[in-house]
Amino acid sequence: MTPRPRPVTPAPVLDPASAARTRRQMRLPQIGEEGQRRLAAARIAVVGAGGLGSPVIEYLAAAGVGRLTILDPDVLEPSNLHRQVVHSAADLGRPKAVSAAERARALAPGVEAVPVQRAVDAASAVELLAGHDVIVDGSDNFPTRYAVSDAAEILDLPVVWGSILGFDGQVAVFWSDAGRGATYRDLVASPPAPGEVPSCAEAGVVGPLCGLIGSAMALQVIHLVLGSGDPLLGRLAVLDALTLTWDQVPLQRRPGRPVVTTVEDVALTCGLPGAPTAADGPAPVEPQELPGLIADGTLVVDVREETEWQQRHLPGTRHLPLAQLLASGGPELEGAVLLCASGRRSETARRALAERGITTRSVRGGLEAVPEG
Repeated sequence: MTPRPRPVTPAPVLDPASAARTRRQMRLPQIGEEGQRRLAAARIAVVGAGGLGSPVIEYLAAAGVGRLTILDPDVLEPSNLHRQVVHSAADLGRPKAVSAAERARALAPGVEAVPVQRAVDAASAVELLAGHDVIVDGSDNFPTRYAVSDAAEILDLPVVWGSILGFDGQVAVFWSDAGRGATYRDLVASPPAPGEVPSCAEAGVVGPLCGLIGSAMALQVIHLVLGSGDPLLGRLAVLDALTLTWDQVPLQRRPGRPVVTTVEDVALTCGLPGAPTAADGPAPVEPQELPGLIADGTLVVDVREETEWQQRHLPGTRHLPLAQLLASGGPELEGAVLLCASGRRSETARRALAERGITTRSVRGGLEAVPEG
């Protein structure tokens, strides 16, 4: 049997109000009164109060978890609301951590919900995550994921991790186990370059997928706290929401990978979300210029993924996904204009081609900035 972290030591007593609220789950033999006291004693850090953090926070609070530390530096925007259901329209412009903590306390007045409006990064991860029993990583960028993974390996804490994009989702439980177990670094050995992987803002995501993956993550946390079930240690669960089918992929520590002793700042190499600048190359193409360039016969290359292309593309453009362009793009692209959803991936492509001596230009703001019609 795969080694697993120890369950949480039970609290001495159970609050009567919590006992009344969770009576039906205490009827389960895998939980019972002792298991409920374990949940009441548990200290869970939730990184990200967005699409994945929303169901995690709600279900763990409702389940009777004693302390939820909710870490998120962002404020709520209108485009968040279709999937980040822990918040409401009344919370627009408010810090997500604060809004989510208020919702947790409204669901379960006994929960200690602590909002932390700070980013979990290489400088802060160990400090912010220490003192918890389980870490939940629902973040949406690579620097945060690596910082959480590295800090958890240093602290010897398990991480329940999830990821979503489009109609695809993934869930895993990472635990270093003193250098024997798999972590996020064994799933993604090195961070991608800026813009190489589309974000949810660029590729899109269906809201209920967040509920499916986030609920699975909350269940993994409960298993770890109780010592119940068979958590996803050494396994990656993959969901295709178009067919509602799950697959599992074995995951092992990479042979020879050293134990992490410091948190690496991968933001220096892969960056956080946001469009890179083009100060080191030709001036970007303004969105209003694009129709005229296409009409004049300029080669415009759309580097988005196939699903994005099918949803919307501009007539007269050529489709060449970023991965293919990076693998095989050559002199035939000299003078081309590169287009993606927001300008991040097209700028990545422009820089890669520039290193090969091929001059191209990127559309500022991407297709999102080009009016429809």
